[in-house]
Amino acid sequence: MASNEDTGLPASLATAWGFKPRPSKGPRPTLSLERIVAAAVGVAAAEGIGAVSMGRVAKELGVSPMSLYRYVGAKDELYILMQEAVTPAPPEPLPDGAGWRPGLTRWARAQRAFFHENLWLLRVPVSGPPASPQSVAWMEYGLTTLDGTGLDEGSKLGVIMLVSGYVRNEAMLMSDLDAAHTASGRTPDEAMRRYQRTLAALTDPECHPAVTRVLESGVLNQADEPDADFEFGLGVVLDGVAALIARYTPDRPSSP
Repeated sequence: MASNEDTGLPASLATAWGFKPRPSKGPRPTLSLERIVAAAVGVAAAEGIGAVSMGRVAKELGVSPMSLYRYVGAKDELYILMQEAVTPAPPEPLPDGAGWRPGLTRWARAQRAFFHENLWLLRVPVSGPPASPQSVAWMEYGLTTLDGTGLDEGSKLGVIMLVSGYVRNEAMLMSDLDAAHTASGRTPDEAMRRYQRTLAALTDPECHPAVTRVLESGVLNQADEPDADFEFGLGVVLDGVAALIARYTPDRPSSP
C-alpha cells in the first residue's frame, strides 16, 4: 500500500486509510476524529446535511470551532469522513459463475438500502471520484462483477457509474416525494389521484394524445410500490448493459 506522501491525501483521509499513525502515549486528547465525525453524522441525521458546519459540530462537542481544524482541514473533508462512517462494507460476493447481472443487482440493491437509511447522504455534494476506503471497496465490488464480460476497463467504470447514478437518483426522488407527502398530509395514493385530476384538467386528447392514453389506462389511479418502481428501472438499465456486453461479445450470451 502507498504511503501518505505518495498519495497526497489530506490528513483526515490519510487517517481513514491508516497512513497517519495515531499517538499511543501521552495524555488522552479531549477530542478525536471519531468523536468529531460522529457528532457531525448526528447533526446531519437529525437536521440534514445543510446544518453541518464546523461551528455547529464544535457546539455539539462543547469545544471551539478552531479546535476541530487540528483533525479536519475543511468541511469537505468532514463530509467524506461522514460518508465513510455510515457506509457499510459491500455485500458478500455471489459464488463464481453467478454472472454479472445478479452481481450488479445485489450491488445496486445494497446501495439503495444504505441510502434510505441515511438520506442526508443524498445531499452531500459530490466533490470527486471515490477516495475513501469504503467507497473504493464498493467500486472494487462493482468492477469485479463485470469480470469476464469482455468489456474494457473504461466501459466497466462507465457501467458502474451508470448503475450507481440510477440508484442515487431513485433514492433522492423517493426521499423528496416522501417529504412532500408528509408535508401535504396526503398518502401517496391520494397525491397520485390529485395529480391525475390536475393533469386531466390541463390536457386534451387533440393536443396531448399520449398523455390522454395514459389517463385513460388507469395507471395513475394509485401510486406504484417504490420497490416495484426501483426494480423496473434497474431492470431496464441492466438490459442496456446486456446490450452493450453483447456488442463486445456477439458470439456468446451476454448474461446467464
